Amino acid sequence: MISIQLWGQTFQLLPEKAIFWTEKQYLLLTDPHLGKVSHFRKAGIPIPEDCYKQDLATLQLLLENHQPNRCIFLGDLFHSTYNKEWKDLTDVLTRYPMIDFILVKGNHDIWGQGYLPTALTVVEELLIAPFRLVHHPEPLEEVDTSKVNDYYTLAGHIHPAVVLQGKGAQALKLPCFYFGKTQGILPAFGAFTGLARLKPVKGDQVYVIAEGEVIQVL
Repeated sequence: MISIQLWGQTFQLLPEKAIFWTEKQYLLLTDPHLGKVSHFRKAGIPIPEDCYKQDLATLQLLLENHQPNRCIFLGDLFHSTYNKEWKDLTDVLTRYPMIDFILVKGNHDIWGQGYLPTALTVVEELLIAPFRLVHHPEPLEEVDTSKVNDYYTLAGHIHPAVVLQGKGAQALKLPCFYFGKTQGILPAFGAFTGLARLKPVKGDQVYVIAEGEVIQVL
């Protein structure tokens, strides 16, 4: 775990690929993609069910260890329409009636009538000064770093990673927390998700997750 200061607030970067906002006692995470395993299994692709079960176990561990006031999912909590992972998530959420669970809706968060867990509040975006919480970040190449913003954006969606070069042709792609001047992007929480390579620029801060540790590389 590493603690950073961002716009006057303290964020604990957790190796479980989540953030604990100390002053608010909020837990932030993004892109679990619950249901992706079932989606692929229905298509005949033999993905082990343990992937999503481990994600739910990790979520529960975070809730137990940090006892947040709120748990905020920055989108793509679900991957597709209703499947049994939804019920398993509902079972977890209902164990913590003292926690306010909020989903900032992502592009994969689709559902049929009556399937959404009652313990979950869904919003399009969330403004909690000094932060704007959304699912989609601004494309890095289009960010205007000269602009003065009232809010710093925190987002998910792209499953950020960086490639670390070793000796010779050795290279390792690792999930990361990314913080630029105007926005930060969280790593995908789900175990069964891909990685999208970022190309940070001077002044950006990047923290990779490797072997159960959070390590600053930029």
